[in-house]
Parts: sequence; C-alpha cells; structure tokens
Amino acid sequence: METEMRIGILLAGAVMAVALASPAAAKDVQVKMLNKGARGAMVFEPALVKVAPGDTVTFVATDKGHNAEIISTMMPAGAAPFKGKMNQNITVKFTKPGVYGYKCLPHYGLGMVGAVIVGSPVNAAQAKAVSHPGKAKQTFASILK
Repeated sequence: METEMRIGILLAGAVMAVALASPAAAKDVQVKMLNKGARGAMVFEPALVKVAPGDTVTFVATDKGHNAEIISTMMPAGAAPFKGKMNQNITVKFTKPGVYGYKCLPHYGLGMVGAVIVGSPVNAAQAKAVSHPGKAKQTFASILK
C-alpha cells in the first residue's frame, strides 16, 4: 500500500512538472478589414494590437476589396514581411519584437492602416518617422502616440 502511494505521489509530481515546464500557448488576435467601422470608413479594427513574440494575428477579410500587407519601412530588422491577397484572410506569426506597420494597398491613402506591437517596441522611433500618403499619416500619428 505504501509503495502504491509513493508511485502515485511521484506520478502526480511528474505530471505537475511537465505542466509547469510547458510554454504558454501562443494566442491569436483577430483584426477585421472593414468598409466602415467605429473610426470611420476603410479601417482595420482594432487598428493597434499588442502581442507577445510567437503570437499570431489573423487579418479577417470581413468586407470585400481589402488586403493586409506590411509597410516595409515599418518593421524591425530581420523580421519577415507579409502580403495578403485581396479578399482573403491572412494569419501572420510575429516572432521579432518591435513595431510592424501595415496597410490595405488599395486604401492606404484613405488611412486604412494599422500597427502590431510585438513585445518591446524596439524600432518605435524609426516607425514613427516613416512618411505616409494622405490620411494614413494622421491615422498612424493617432495610433502610435
């Protein structure tokens, strides 16, 4: 009986050790591509998301006529660029800390932009210094303040 109890305690301890050693599951945040949202026409909602390295963001083609793609001058060094197809969802895994600016290509000048901040925003000054056309400049000024 005592041996069975010891085995049970050892087994419970092993299970607990494995559970504690396992990394936390990465999360997925959804960003909608919308013709009209809370901030007006042609928007990503939410426009700013904060995630941890290893998390993913799924850009959801809620309304037609949109895509999500990186602005190459608004991403940390060594990060992988992404470019979604029109009218299609795209899921992006973010592994490098920093600020990632993205746009809807057809509606960039209308301010359809957003940002993902992964961990520490190591390239924040560089990202804020990027020049943008039309309303995109105002939108980034608002979301990256």
